[in-house]
Amino acid sequence: MRSDTERNRRQLIKAAARLFENSPTPVSLSEIAKHAEVSTATAYRHFSSVEEILHAFRSQVGSELREFSERQTTRGMTRLEAVSRYWVSLVLEHGGAMAQMRSHRGYLERLREGTGYLAPQAEALAEPLRQTTEELGLGDLGDEALFLWNALFDPRDILDLIKSGRTEEQAATRLVAALRGALIGWATTADQTDGRLK
Repeated sequence: MRSDTERNRRQLIKAAARLFENSPTPVSLSEIAKHAEVSTATAYRHFSSVEEILHAFRSQVGSELREFSERQTTRGMTRLEAVSRYWVSLVLEHGGAMAQMRSHRGYLERLREGTGYLAPQAEALAEPLRQTTEELGLGDLGDEALFLWNALFDPRDILDLIKSGRTEEQAATRLVAALRGALIGWATTADQTDGRLK
């Protein structure tokens, strides 16, 4: 990609993130273009919709998480906790822009069909979750472990915890503890009923 083309794309994603973070109302592609200081036509050459820009933004943040996860030298619960805490800090860094994406389709459905913006985040967490469930003697829960992590570490809920008076440290500590309990409970129930999601 040419450098000016790549620069315009980065500017559009950055402008969108700023607008999403601070706007209580829907944002248009032309508003994003204006804030990125590019023409609306240029914006449409890069992205067909506001949703597509959001996907690119979430993919970018997910890539940051994946890179952080890959640099970790610890294993199991220690690594999972570090990656999860880093996610909380990314959510706080990017604020409201992280809470903009909602889908009528569930997480597992989107993950299993290969929805692009979920891939970097899933790649960041797959190995730490697998190591953690192994360390806890739970066996491999596969993408159901990702499902549980996603349910607990939703950006909207992290921001809600912070707004309700929890510090970043308190929120991360409680969420990690809840995840550990959820993994154990999920595996125990699955063992008892042999009813894991297929």
